[in-house]
Amino acid sequence: MSFRSKLLHATSLRRFHHLPRLAVFILALYVPCRAQQLTKAEQEKGDLTQVSIESLMNMEVTTVSKREQRLSRTAAAIFVITQEDIARSGMTNIPDLLRMVPGVEVAQINSNTWAISARGLNERFSNELQVMLDGRIVYTPTFGGVYWDALDVPLENIERIEVIRGPGGTVWGSNAVNGVINVITKAASKTRGTMVVAGEGNVNQGFGTAQYGGSLGKKTDYRAYAKYLNESELPAEGRAGGDGWHVLRSGLRIDSAVTEKDSFTETGGIYTGREGHSITFPASLTAPSQTSAEQINLSGGFLQSVWKHAYSERSETNVQIFFDRYTRNEVIGETQNAFGVDFQHHFAWGERQDVVWGAGYTFSSSSTVPSLFVSMNPADISTQLFSAFIQDEIQLVANRVYVTVGTKLEHNDHTGLGNFPSARVTWTPNGRHMFWGAVSSAARIPANLDTAFRINITALPGAGGPPILISSIGNPNFKDEGLLAYEAGYRTTLASRISFDVACFYNRYDHQGTTEPAPPFFEATPAPPHIVIPVTAQNLMHGETYGTEVAANWKINQRWTLSPGYAFEQIHMHTEAGSQDMRSAAEDEGRSPRHSAQLRSHVKLPEGIGWNASADFVDRLRAAGIPGYVRVDTGLDWRWRENLTVSVVGQNLQRNRHLEFIDAVGSVNSSLAKRSAYVRLTYWF
Repeated sequence: MSFRSKLLHATSLRRFHHLPRLAVFILALYVPCRAQQLTKAEQEKGDLTQVSIESLMNMEVTTVSKREQRLSRTAAAIFVITQEDIARSGMTNIPDLLRMVPGVEVAQINSNTWAISARGLNERFSNELQVMLDGRIVYTPTFGGVYWDALDVPLENIERIEVIRGPGGTVWGSNAVNGVINVITKAASKTRGTMVVAGEGNVNQGFGTAQYGGSLGKKTDYRAYAKYLNESELPAEGRAGGDGWHVLRSGLRIDSAVTEKDSFTETGGIYTGREGHSITFPASLTAPSQTSAEQINLSGGFLQSVWKHAYSERSETNVQIFFDRYTRNEVIGETQNAFGVDFQHHFAWGERQDVVWGAGYTFSSSSTVPSLFVSMNPADISTQLFSAFIQDEIQLVANRVYVTVGTKLEHNDHTGLGNFPSARVTWTPNGRHMFWGAVSSAARIPANLDTAFRINITALPGAGGPPILISSIGNPNFKDEGLLAYEAGYRTTLASRISFDVACFYNRYDHQGTTEPAPPFFEATPAPPHIVIPVTAQNLMHGETYGTEVAANWKINQRWTLSPGYAFEQIHMHTEAGSQDMRSAAEDEGRSPRHSAQLRSHVKLPEGIGWNASADFVDRLRAAGIPGYVRVDTGLDWRWRENLTVSVVGQNLQRNRHLEFIDAVGSVNSSLAKRSAYVRLTYWF
């Protein structure tokens, strides 16, 4: 949607040595286990086939209102990926887990890069999707998006992933436009003991996790882990993919009950890695266009502290403080530091009102090293974001009708003050049926990419005069991209074996980004002297989208569960009178599929074996001419011993290779998703 980058990434990764072969690992880990011995971690893992459909529909979620709320009373299109879903999926990263959510578009660009969005308008940096890890926002203000390769934790430590399709600006602020994703990890008390995971395959050429959790006295629990992955390059059309990568990360979590009313959580992590990209460098003033394999080093880390205080059963406060840092030596090298503090107070007001309010502050600083193709003016930028919000749930009819109203005020350095109000209503005529509707406003604020970047697109020889350089130049007056959303939904459970969830939406967008010509000017440096013909970011587009999303769970019997899903969306974008942008509207309409569908199956077989299978259909992407495809995955999990599980997984089985996405602005060349398989061992003790 925004003025997107011609940012040039890096590729071609020197291959790492494989981890020790699985046969050696089996011999090293094989320990005679008593048949009846169960570790605490395994007991807590549970089995979804033993959970009723009613229990699934009434699980607690927190992302919609920043407080615990039953799913059956939540007036939003929310999908919860549970730990059981994660364990059965066979997926090895968070982006692929999101494929199971109807209405969320996941497209792999290359081995280490994804384009992910909700309800359309997909692109590499997911610039209208708010993504969080335990409530800590990982959206980068430089490019206005998410580095999915850096968002990773041991999947066994994830409690659930809450995915909201639709705006969440009232509680989460700017950039929560088309959706909100919150990855919520387990408390340290749920991961006591030792866990070792190791695996190997033809694409996942070596991955593993070593973790230990324990207690310090009666009131403090902790866990520490190290995780490694090494993935080979994917194939590409007519060239090597050059996109292999490896990352080593470690993390720590400490949970402490300081007093009966106070709890404290400290989490942190660091990572370092190297990854490749194949990129096409545009023609410069001194060299022709060429495709090259580049490499980048990436590293970073974070610290997050959360203090909770309960005044009573009806009132509690929460304070979160975080520091985040990353460094990436891409064509434009960047080091970014971010510091934030967030306060919220939740209390019951009388017998019928439930109020949440709070305030926050975030400071971000970006330091860049320019290249011949990409630069930022100024090279170092610092931004501040101030916010305050309030949301009130009012019970109009006891246990039947609820109305939730609220708003968030934000002040940012680019566009000043913003306001994101919403109103939601829930009607539960009985315990099995729930209807909801919502009207809400949200906006994406400008990223540094929109306001301060310069990207030299290509150079041309002058006609008897100086050469010409075509450049994209940021616009410091770029506006917020706004959204007004109308939503409605219905949830139900049938005969204790079937749950059904449908959501419909109509979105109206304004002040969307376009690329417009600007007056040319002369430059003497870099040599040779040349004329610059610039294009710049403007807000001369508007449009509307509408669609439907359906998800269901069918517990056929005690051993077999089916979970189908379907999403439809239609996008219409229009440029304003006077706009000279010939591409943005068509690209926005055509880079998301109109239809997508999922079908997931879990069968519990005898002898501790679980068989999991999934099929995903994605319609064609019209803008890039990418045909539709079907992705088929399947896997077997065998609990060989009570605390040792062996998994064999095949992915992308329907075709040997297929294309999923092309980055329209050419920041990285695409590779082909490849048929793959791996074996994984998980050992608890």
